[in-house]
Amino acid sequence: MTDDYVMTINGAPARADSWISVVNPATGRVFAQAPDCSAAQLDQAVAAARQAFTTWRKVPLEERQALVRKAGTRLIENAPELSRLFTQEQGRPVGAAEQEIAGAGLWMHAVAQMAPPIHVSEDSAAQLVETRYVPLGVICAISPWNFPVSLAMWKVAPALVAGNTIVLKPSPFTPLCTLRIGQIFAEILPAGVLNVISGGDALGPLMTAHPGFDKISFTGSSATGKRVMESAAKDLKRVTLELGGNDAAIVMPDVDLDEVAEKIFFGAFFNTSQICVATKRLYVHDSIYDDLRDRLVAIAQRTKVGDGSEQGTVLGPIQNERQYRRVSELLEDARNANLTLLHGGEVPNNGGYFIPLTIVDNPPENARVVQEEAFGPILPMLRFTEIDEVIERVNDSEYGLAGAVWSKDTDKALEIARSIETGTVWINQNLMLRPDTAFGGRKNSGLGVENGLDGLLEYMAPQAVYLARG
Repeated sequence: MTDDYVMTINGAPARADSWISVVNPATGRVFAQAPDCSAAQLDQAVAAARQAFTTWRKVPLEERQALVRKAGTRLIENAPELSRLFTQEQGRPVGAAEQEIAGAGLWMHAVAQMAPPIHVSEDSAAQLVETRYVPLGVICAISPWNFPVSLAMWKVAPALVAGNTIVLKPSPFTPLCTLRIGQIFAEILPAGVLNVISGGDALGPLMTAHPGFDKISFTGSSATGKRVMESAAKDLKRVTLELGGNDAAIVMPDVDLDEVAEKIFFGAFFNTSQICVATKRLYVHDSIYDDLRDRLVAIAQRTKVGDGSEQGTVLGPIQNERQYRRVSELLEDARNANLTLLHGGEVPNNGGYFIPLTIVDNPPENARVVQEEAFGPILPMLRFTEIDEVIERVNDSEYGLAGAVWSKDTDKALEIARSIETGTVWINQNLMLRPDTAFGGRKNSGLGVENGLDGLLEYMAPQAVYLARG
């Protein structure tokens, strides 16, 4: 077991007086210790970020962009080494882990090309009226365990380009790669600009209630997001909340099943379904339902589930015991309700948090596996015949994050997509997100936007300037 992981506060390594255990989800055993940040150390990190903001905000945009680009390059260079650590703490196979880390570096490159606009309302002999965008100040960034590196960089890159400073906290389930990245970036960024701390469940509420933050950017569950918003309201912190989703896909009868079945499968099961925008409700036209179901079950049966460090593993474990117990309980509820469960291949029995890939065959709409976000490898398939009726079923959800439509008739697919009440809709594809395109949810799926110019401006405030010339 190693405990040589440190936080980064004011550009320097920071140890803690206590530690949190980090578990390998493929074995269920502790393999490392991470610092448990104290309230005093949180104060130090916020103070360092506040002091750094006074100078960082004055650094020319082009220089901030260059430093973010350089940090992205360092992330790409370190991806092979970090990927094995990633697999140990998160569970995803090493190849996919490296793709996330390197992809996060490329994402930073793309964000580093963005610049806030200046809107000129009047430029006359009488006056100049313009609206410019200025940084908010110190950002509280809290990232999740399902995509611990990429979703952290979704916050870090635009916040820094915008001229803010940050205190970043990774999930207590996956802190290690982020702590290493904090050390790597400390060699590039001025002291205090990016502070990386880690800790247990008590640290998040301490951060969201801290008066030294100007904005909270949080990715996680809807229930926790509501508590974050409540905490932020006490001193009117700005918030961006990227929360849960119970995303639906509609499969029309004209699709080529041989062409789309595998795409639909991995749109639901990639990362062991631990994706906020994964397909979690699959509505399939009655005329092709049986054929698609049988294809998906066959793919599940030949997909290797296991330790991400082993050759040939495609899907890893549930990331943590808490989520494993929740998904297991949802499966047990489905069994008790006598729903038809179709399982994939064998899963390891070695103490890890493994759940069989499960397709639920046409459960009732009010079943828990349909109404709740599993965030695990349980996919309910549901029959439909009339498109207007299925659109109502899709939209009858407290969530509104993403959705998908599969059809050869692209005009009809576009019409359906525009009727789905979500922030993102894919047609004949899924899980496609871009750094230059806004991403946000409706209803209980979140508040605010990440990515694109809209995401950059979430870290800035408009300032109207009136200059009298006459």
